[in-house]
Amino acid sequence: MSGIDTLPPLREVIAAHGLSARKSLGQNFLLDLNLTAKIARSAGDLTGCDVLEIGPGPGGLTRGLLAEGARRVVAVEKDARCLPALAEIAAAYPGRLEVLNADALDLDWAAHLQPPVKIVANLPYNVGTELLVRWLTPPVWPPLWDSLTLMFQREVADRIVARPGGKAYGRLAVLAQWRCDARVVMGLPPEAFTPPPKVSSAVVHLTALPQPRYPADPDVLQRVVAKAFNQRRKMLRAALKGLVPDIEARILAAGLTPTDRAEQVPIEGFCALARQIAAG
Repeated sequence: MSGIDTLPPLREVIAAHGLSARKSLGQNFLLDLNLTAKIARSAGDLTGCDVLEIGPGPGGLTRGLLAEGARRVVAVEKDARCLPALAEIAAAYPGRLEVLNADALDLDWAAHLQPPVKIVANLPYNVGTELLVRWLTPPVWPPLWDSLTLMFQREVADRIVARPGGKAYGRLAVLAQWRCDARVVMGLPPEAFTPPPKVSSAVVHLTALPQPRYPADPDVLQRVVAKAFNQRRKMLRAALKGLVPDIEARILAAGLTPTDRAEQVPIEGFCALARQIAAG
């Protein structure tokens, strides 16, 4: 019996169902239920919330979310091998766990949730960044979700919370901090996982702001940032060449210097440049 519910320890669950983490699916199972409960608690008060979880695997974090009082958990799992283990959790928490055997990149997850919504996940390494960008760039803001509590490789986590002037600062930092408060809430060593990955991991908590920090057209901002950081070693006027015919004039009008490099430009600078370009 585990410490958070009456279900068996995760190692027993994995053995009973013959589960093993698959590299092709970006899986690394977190088996310590004390750690999964800590991640669930780092998402804040879950009472009265629907929670979206991506890649639950054998269900360690799922159990933590339910034990911490989530109104309902919608768990999206691509690997059908994990479904029997998740079904056992659903039986232990009647009416509170819905398991969707689907690819998170193809699923209309919003159709399965009612506000308030929190997203909490130990994201598969191979889709984590893409999912984050999608959650940060919905067509309407504020989004359906109130907060994101996500585990990434430590390098990715550092990129999300990075400040201007360093190598970690880039597209993810701009998109995340433009619309959210973002902070790293805990780190995890490789040995916390089965099998141990080659890198450390970290959990990032992002809280959606009611409005972005600075006005900008989201699509234009994304194009500017993507192009700027794709050639981050170049000066802005060279990195953004071809974006619009008079890019140097737009850079100056935004209060920036054409010889700046992308990693030197704060978020408000990128937003000002996006407004200049959107103005036509």
